[in-house]
Amino acid sequence: MAKRKSGRDIHGILLLDKRLGVSSNKALQEVRRLLNANKAGHTGSLDPMATGLLPLCFGEATKVSGLLLDEDKRYRFVMQLGVMTDTGDIEGEVVKRMPVPKLSEQRLQDCIRQFTGDIDQVPPMYSALKHQGKKLYELAREGKVVARKARRIRIHSLRLLASEGDLLTMEAHCSKGTYIRSLAEDIGHYLGSCATVKVLRRTASGRFSIEQAYTLEQLQAMSESQLLNSLIAVDKPLESIPAVRVSTEQAERIRQGQQLCIEESGQGMVRMYSEQGFLGLGEMLLNGKLAPKKLFLLHNEVA
Repeated sequence: MAKRKSGRDIHGILLLDKRLGVSSNKALQEVRRLLNANKAGHTGSLDPMATGLLPLCFGEATKVSGLLLDEDKRYRFVMQLGVMTDTGDIEGEVVKRMPVPKLSEQRLQDCIRQFTGDIDQVPPMYSALKHQGKKLYELAREGKVVARKARRIRIHSLRLLASEGDLLTMEAHCSKGTYIRSLAEDIGHYLGSCATVKVLRRTASGRFSIEQAYTLEQLQAMSESQLLNSLIAVDKPLESIPAVRVSTEQAERIRQGQQLCIEESGQGMVRMYSEQGFLGLGEMLLNGKLAPKKLFLLHNEVA
């Protein structure tokens, strides 16, 4: 027997300004209930102590969640020098305290240069990465520490916004897979002390920014039509991919998985559109044919 569908077919991306103290999954489920959406997922978890931009994908938009995960991120964070915790943030248990040396402007600028560009970073134990099938944070909670290989990441830019006593406020534009908690700890060590993250806020993810996001309270105050209008089109994150247009007849053949001969030059991935709108992703082949690769069935149900 087929599993009964729970909720409506809602398709699109909603940008949430996640509040402090809730997990990304709990934040997702709260918004999912508001929309009564059948299928949902988030892109790039934020720790409960972190706030800011959390793109939520509903329905067919979950098919582009991987692309959103791969995009660069921007964070604003406050790190406290002289303290190190087991989790890498202020909510963890203090495992080390060190004096904080007097930091000159030159020393801070040298630090910024040291951590800008391609760097190797060891992921923290409190992360969702897996070791022998088990998440690292699960092992950490059992008091276990396992060796982690350093991974190459890119810090596109790192800015010092403020320096007050043992607190440094910074802004980072970084590649996927960057852990700000590990970055803060490494910065602390470079400066001759230790450090932990006190405040963390994601301000951008790919083409999306925190200015476009809604808080839960704002969403709760919306009517149903306003909620649906808050959704961003599924194809919005794909705008950097070239687009091709096909006829209604060709669109039907694409939906059946057939390849098409069309008058388009070039090779590689393309967005496909017909008069009915976005069809999905296809690939222009060497023989000049268009092959469907990922199709989208888009129609928002209204109660």
